[in-house]
Amino acid sequence: MQVYSEQLSELERVEPLPIRRIHHVELYVGNAKQASYFYRRAFGFELIGFAGPETGVRETASYVLRQNKVTLVVTAPVFSDHPATEWLAKHGDGVRDVAFEVEDAEFCYRKALERGARGVKEPTVLEDEHGKVIIAAIATYGDVIHSFIQRESYAGIFLPPYKPTPKDELAQPVGFKHIDHVVGNVGWNQMNEFVAFYNRVFGFQRFVSFDDKDISTEYSALRSTVVANENKWIKFPINEPAEGRRRSQIEEFILYNNGPGVQHIALECENIVHTVRQLKANGVEFLATPTTYYDMLEARVGKIDEDVDSLRELNILVDRDDKGYMLQIFTKPVQDRPTLFYELIQRKGAESFGKGNFKALFEAIEREQALRGNL
Repeated sequence: MQVYSEQLSELERVEPLPIRRIHHVELYVGNAKQASYFYRRAFGFELIGFAGPETGVRETASYVLRQNKVTLVVTAPVFSDHPATEWLAKHGDGVRDVAFEVEDAEFCYRKALERGARGVKEPTVLEDEHGKVIIAAIATYGDVIHSFIQRESYAGIFLPPYKPTPKDELAQPVGFKHIDHVVGNVGWNQMNEFVAFYNRVFGFQRFVSFDDKDISTEYSALRSTVVANENKWIKFPINEPAEGRRRSQIEEFILYNNGPGVQHIALECENIVHTVRQLKANGVEFLATPTTYYDMLEARVGKIDEDVDSLRELNILVDRDDKGYMLQIFTKPVQDRPTLFYELIQRKGAESFGKGNFKALFEAIEREQALRGNL
């Protein structure tokens, strides 16, 4: 694990913003009705709320999907002149907002602007029969934003003006617990800039860093730094390309996304073997791992509780750090552009990000790039 510059070696000790947790992640999509069906049928999310023309919201349709502590919102514009239409033309389906629940949205917004953030939405009060919330938002990398949501006096299903939907008979939960981390891809030599941004604006600190010696294959490489809040419940890896013989996965993402954006969302599972079996049965596609990866698995990571043949069958990767081990697997992109995908992770003490799996993982991604003619 390496630190690449003096800028990262000593991050400032900035008073952290009073952020409680990731409240939800909002995706802009071309067709929210179809996207919500996909996430319900394939990933087992339960539809709990809706806002759209039928509920008095004239310009967008949004569906709220929840599984345990993971909340996703899929939003589509109804009219062509809505800003989301331009966003979708540029990026395709993807993450627009990683929203935080906070104690004081006004304070977080004003403090973020004082620290150099760009405002996107001034603090705004939203009310309905269940109470009120205050929402504000700032910009981060690319066209992604962070909303601040203050809702301690709100008793509704999600936020105003969302209305609850009937009991979802379609969704079958697969065992997601919460969001483990959200990964952003940025352009050449931009990683340090955004690490400094999260330090200066939010008070996040460097959790761990990887250089191109850690994350490289025969053809490509990248660099990554993970920033986290004080209690480590919010973790944001930030990736940038590094020099290699051919186009890296980060360069491919930037090309198809037309700039920086959220590459993947990692969801922690109760039992990853059970979850992956269920998702495969639901039609979710995962990256493949050569069977030889498993030949020396226990010699490399030590004794594990899981059956190695089951991990081999399902292509689940394993890595260990000084606090335990973790299991992980990655879906293929969930839309036609090779941009957003999902990671499933189960932690058994480990706090790492699977450094021992980087080579196997990125070779799997390169095989997909080659099929697209982008390696």
